[in-house]
Amino acid sequence: MYSMSPYAGKLLTDKECIDKYNNENHWGLMVSVDLAECDHEKISSKEHITQFAIDLAKYIDMKRYGEPTVVFFGDHPKVQGYSLVQLIETSLISGHFAEDTDRAFVDIFSCKEFPPEKAAEYTKEYFGAKRMEYAIAFRDI
Repeated sequence: MYSMSPYAGKLLTDKECIDKYNNENHWGLMVSVDLAECDHEKISSKEHITQFAIDLAKYIDMKRYGEPTVVFFGDHPKVQGYSLVQLIETSLISGHFAEDTDRAFVDIFSCKEFPPEKAAEYTKEYFGAKRMEYAIAFRDI
């Protein structure tokens, strides 16, 4: 697995990522988005999180497979919140929304190309986050 994050150096642009993905014939592309200082109402709303999965899939041109699953759980306040799974025909979108700290953690994985930076920025705006970091991984075996 080849991965990049702000801690490992400069991230590739969306065009560079898509070119690398296609030219090197990688099996999958993943972006992990970490958000902080999110809008509490947005990350605490099952309806908003559900609509996010629908809207993000459309934004990155992915075909959803079924409806989003959004479940509230967690025994400890640090992790209590909604979790999301949205299957897409080329893999999945997942996320966890920690209400106690107004943080969110979203992963988008697909064997079809998509623009990881644009997807991360879209996610940041959707949840009103003031801070964001993301990492990109090319999946292979």
